[in-house]
Amino acid sequence: MKIWLNGEEREIPDGITVGELLDSLKVVRARVAVEVNLRVVRRADHDTHRLQEGDRVEVVHFVGGGAPAPGPGKERT
Repeated sequence: MKIWLNGEEREIPDGITVGELLDSLKVVRARVAVEVNLRVVRRADHDTHRLQEGDRVEVVHFVGGGAPAPGPGKERT
């Protein structure tokens, strides 16, 4: 069946769950948020939420980082 994944059309097996999709993409589940048709799918529901033909899925990756620590005599602003 076809879904839209992060704005691109994708062919996936019928009846696949959000969790199975993430696993097939080799995504670390703890580091993403998933939205299906503009609704956030709770991590606890990833293994039971089945995708359907035409669903629009957004997988958002969390990225760590930030400003480097200030050097001597400098303060963060």
